Amino acid sequence: MANVRKTTLAAAAAAVSGALLLTSCSTTDTGSADAAAADGKTQLSVSLFGTFAMDEAGLFDEYQKLNPDITIQYESTQGEDKYWPALQTKLASGNGAADIQGIEVGRIADVVANQQDKWTDLATTAAGERTADYPEWKSSAATTEDGKVLGMGTDIGPMGLCYRSDLLQQAGLPSDPAELSARLTSWDDYVALGREFKAAAPAGTAWMDAAGGFYNAIISTEEEIYYDQAGELVWDSNPAVKEAFDTAAAAAEEGLTAKLEQFEDPAWDTGFGGGTFATIACPAWMVGYIKGKAGDAGTGKWNVVSLPGGAGGNWGGAYLGVPASSDNKEEAAELVAWLTAPEQQAKIFQTGGNFPSNTKAFDLVSGATDEYFQGAPIGQIFSQAAEAAPTQVLGEEDAVVKSALVQALLSIEVNGVSPADAWTSAADQLENQIG
Repeated sequence: MANVRKTTLAAAAAAVSGALLLTSCSTTDTGSADAAAADGKTQLSVSLFGTFAMDEAGLFDEYQKLNPDITIQYESTQGEDKYWPALQTKLASGNGAADIQGIEVGRIADVVANQQDKWTDLATTAAGERTADYPEWKSSAATTEDGKVLGMGTDIGPMGLCYRSDLLQQAGLPSDPAELSARLTSWDDYVALGREFKAAAPAGTAWMDAAGGFYNAIISTEEEIYYDQAGELVWDSNPAVKEAFDTAAAAAEEGLTAKLEQFEDPAWDTGFGGGTFATIACPAWMVGYIKGKAGDAGTGKWNVVSLPGGAGGNWGGAYLGVPASSDNKEEAAELVAWLTAPEQQAKIFQTGGNFPSNTKAFDLVSGATDEYFQGAPIGQIFSQAAEAAPTQVLGEEDAVVKSALVQALLSIEVNGVSPADAWTSAADQLENQIG
């Protein structure tokens, strides 16, 4: 890896991880090219993946009211794994990219190392002043060695554990947050409680949704995952990776998972409301996802606590970048600066749960509660998780390695592949892909 940055957490709220933020939302078009041309307005196109919660929080409409000379055309792709390859094609051709594009945290190292010519240096724009508002590690990850800033942070993904209190009650387990937390002092406790749940669970309900999600939660608490501090790829020699994989694989073999593929399997989406699983490791941004998938019928059934033992973890996070091909770089950068301001990031958290990466927004969200989650103090839970999270090393192939290991775990759940064979298969795949 050409550019790995080591940072400290002294003033930071959390650390980024290489996990993919793969969420879903509808596509909304707030303007058309013909209309923009007819009334003389500048049309800005915004293309994101999943739920950044900007549209849901009404920010695009608000910005257009504040700036009547701007029309915003917004679209979102269901999954980042579909979004990113399509964007790469557009960037390579110099055509088709939006004025503002989302960049998932697992891609930012590759952008900085290999795509500098494809993105605008935001340090030279109106968005440049926003850099000082981030924890050093967040801005550093998007900054080249010669000082070009290729992305402005939107959110980070401090971790919690979301659960269906009604399903735990039916299985005779504690559902009160304080009582449940007291039973969860480690991941071993979490698995042990899962065995108790399985023995008395309502029919058709598993303890957790997916082995891959469990793996992501465990590994989210580590500082070095797929790359070491020197920038070397060490996923296959890092004991933390193998231990997390083996723990998740064992849970799959014990029948503690619902055998679902996160963000890809329609049954995973319906499972939030249908009671297919009782617990799920949830970054802050998944709070909004759960609400959308469980719907009104899920109100008061879901709750959230800290990770076992109060561990700090981080899964996901993103940036906004302006492609070099944009014809509206100045206006796009002004919109980026506004969207990443503390007031807007606080609104996004209140709407979708996406935890701010702007340090000036931390105090604005620390006291937030969520009635959908039985009044859970989500601001406190995710703030504490962010403060406890390690600063993680980012690598160019983080997303590729993560995907291969998650797919290997899925093969254990769905196809009965042995953990040893699944690990070997992932290793062979990654050897062919990245060496």
